[in-house]
Amino acid sequence: MLKKMCLTLCLTAFLAWAQDDEFDDSDFVSAGNNTAAAESSGGTGDEFDDAEDSYVSRSKREDMEARKKFEEDQRADEYANSERRRDWLKDRLMLEIGMGSRYPFMGETGMGMGFGAGVEYITRWHVGAFASFGFLPKGTDNDFDDYELEGGTGYKFGINYYLFPKNPLHLGLSVSYGTVYFDHDVKPDDGVRPLIKVNGFQFDALIAYLTNEWYYLQFSFGFYYAPELGNPKDDNVSFTYDKINKEYVSKVVNSDGMSTTGIVFGIAIGYALPELFPDDTEKRRREREKERNRSK
Repeated sequence: MLKKMCLTLCLTAFLAWAQDDEFDDSDFVSAGNNTAAAESSGGTGDEFDDAEDSYVSRSKREDMEARKKFEEDQRADEYANSERRRDWLKDRLMLEIGMGSRYPFMGETGMGMGFGAGVEYITRWHVGAFASFGFLPKGTDNDFDDYELEGGTGYKFGINYYLFPKNPLHLGLSVSYGTVYFDHDVKPDDGVRPLIKVNGFQFDALIAYLTNEWYYLQFSFGFYYAPELGNPKDDNVSFTYDKINKEYVSKVVNSDGMSTTGIVFGIAIGYALPELFPDDTEKRRREREKERNRSK
């Protein structure tokens, strides 16, 4: 009996020892496999994380550079606009059409007007040079329906100086030379009263509207001075010699002839040419357009 109990205890102890040894080996193998797997998976994860971080960093960097460039362009445009708002006059080439004294002459009690077109260039110093050419249409005499009034052409060129460049309304002064005054001979020639026109100097005060929108409106008011109308009667276009009465008589309604000086006025509208003389904002827009085209 005692032998059987000892044998049973020995067998039980052996089986317990064998199970513990197997468990330890499996744990070691499992732990080793898990460690290898962890090391393997851990290395792959780090590489993936590094690649992802690199992509994100590059994308962020590109976005930051694009935003920085956009903000720089915005600031440059704002500066250019502020520059234009500070000076709406500089470097402007304008085509103008108008009527009255500057396009290019007036006459006959101050109501007869010529119609014409002109061109003006305003420099960055607010000094503008202009020239105009126009015509006086042929018409019917208001007092005598059987008589016609002869038409003709005239010209004028001069220099303007503008004030208040920061304001859309600019006051200006103008000095010009050209056809300043006209009238018609009281004696018709074949049913037409001939045109009499004279050249001289003109001095005007200007009120002009001009902004960065390139539209132009101008009113002018001043006086002309025609030196040739002050010549002696034998050398004056206002008078002719009457052989019957043997005296000089006026060729116009005014018995004293055409006046040496007189009041004149006019109006004009115009459009500046931004394609030829762009402002700072337009220049920057063209540069960015070229850069975009090169990058495509």
